[in-house]
Amino acid sequence: MWNERYNEPGFAFGTEPNDFLRAVAEKIPAGGDVLCIAEGEGRNAVFLAEQGYDVTAMDISEVGLRKASQLATDRGVTIKTQVADLADYSFGENEWDAIVSIWAHTPTPVRQYIHNQMATALKPSGVFILEAYTFEQTTMSGVGGPPASKKDNFMSLKKLRAELNDLTEVVGVEKQRTVSEGKRHQGLSAVVQFVGRNSN
Repeated sequence: MWNERYNEPGFAFGTEPNDFLRAVAEKIPAGGDVLCIAEGEGRNAVFLAEQGYDVTAMDISEVGLRKASQLATDRGVTIKTQVADLADYSFGENEWDAIVSIWAHTPTPVRQYIHNQMATALKPSGVFILEAYTFEQTTMSGVGGPPASKKDNFMSLKKLRAELNDLTEVVGVEKQRTVSEGKRHQGLSAVVQFVGRNSN
């Protein structure tokens, strides 16, 4: 599905970074190693590379990552790309200064598998940055997020706090905000925003 979507002309979610990521990027240790998961066509990875970070963009779609590499070239920066499936991805140990998860909606077992690795994968003072849709999105006017039939794929602050309790919460909020990211994410939306720091 994602290869098909990213084969469409243009960028499905635009070329500008996610607003929340832009607002909290300064919390990432300067010049650090950053992993962007479910990164698609690369807008967030390229933005972080422009800020001086060493960025790896990971996604299941090789088509999306080819576009990510081209976007980086067009912007005069370099990113690494990695085709992988989050369902069995190993994040490593003491490897990342930041892991970025923007709209990475997965079923509960996969989400828990991902989150269980965060405290180990992050370096001391490393941060996990996430924005995702809550189930309230299914009642909103905005376009974006999983279909209502996939209720399991939505996130909530309660779930995140339970699954990421090895991290120190820096930002944790559920809110409504206007999202404008390409043609696929538009309008008033219900989201959860989270930043957790590895305090070990």
